[in-house]
Amino acid sequence: MLVEKNVPLQPYNSFGIAARAHTLVRVRSAQDVHELLADHRLARQPLFVLGGGSNIVLTGDVKPVVLKMEIKGRRLLEETDKAWIVEAGAGEPWHDTVDWTLTQGWPGLENLALIPGTVGASPIQNIGAYGSEAKDVIESVYALDVKKDEYVTLSKDECKFSYRDSLFKKEPGRYVIISVTFALKKEGKVQIGYKDLQEYFAFHKVAEPTLKQVRDAVIEIRTRKLPDLKRYGTAGSFFKNVVVSQAKAQELLAKYPEMILHSVTDNKVKIPVAWILDHVCGFRGAKIGNVG
Repeated sequence: MLVEKNVPLQPYNSFGIAARAHTLVRVRSAQDVHELLADHRLARQPLFVLGGGSNIVLTGDVKPVVLKMEIKGRRLLEETDKAWIVEAGAGEPWHDTVDWTLTQGWPGLENLALIPGTVGASPIQNIGAYGSEAKDVIESVYALDVKKDEYVTLSKDECKFSYRDSLFKKEPGRYVIISVTFALKKEGKVQIGYKDLQEYFAFHKVAEPTLKQVRDAVIEIRTRKLPDLKRYGTAGSFFKNVVVSQAKAQELLAKYPEMILHSVTDNKVKIPVAWILDHVCGFRGAKIGNVG
């Protein structure tokens, strides 16, 4: 367990905000987390887990003990008749992990390419994009239950996944995620039903794209929409879309005929917040000082 004092956090958040951690612990194994909790001086303090720093806004120096998640490692645990069972450490960069699975020819993560952050953050937010969500492929999550001071393996059902939500968001601070296991189905089909992907492949006249073509399309679309995180302070796309009843959707559609709708269930419809900001609020390009 490596403990550092007065550590600059500017390199560790995508907005590039200048702030410092009073105490930072570099977590490179499950044992490091256990040693931290066994240290009575550190364990008494609040904890702040930091992954890729792409979904936080630091408002000043961080007084809680910062757990900088750096647990690495990716491996094939098992191959069954139906899937490849793959494990990745919580500190692995998410996009690199997507690329690694596709290099092996394992489907399932291609629509989630170029999402910033780490593997350990993926189940917390139940990250999703272009018609796919992390819960579609997560088999289990291995974590330290801080409340009980024991390691637990939580099944997909126990993680209580829903739209951009999970057990880990419902009980913040209780679990420190060590690794995530994915079931990448052998019979998995490419998901190109999302409007942006449909338009992309129609334009390029590709009827049956490969996994890597889907990954490349997602990267190109994302790159076109979002600024380069290495050049501009940004958290990417962090909006949670609005889910309404079919009745409410029809009411809104009568008022805004061009509104984009995505079916969620027979009774629920999702409305992209980006569309609302653009066409209802007129908020595209708005700036307050240097923030836009």
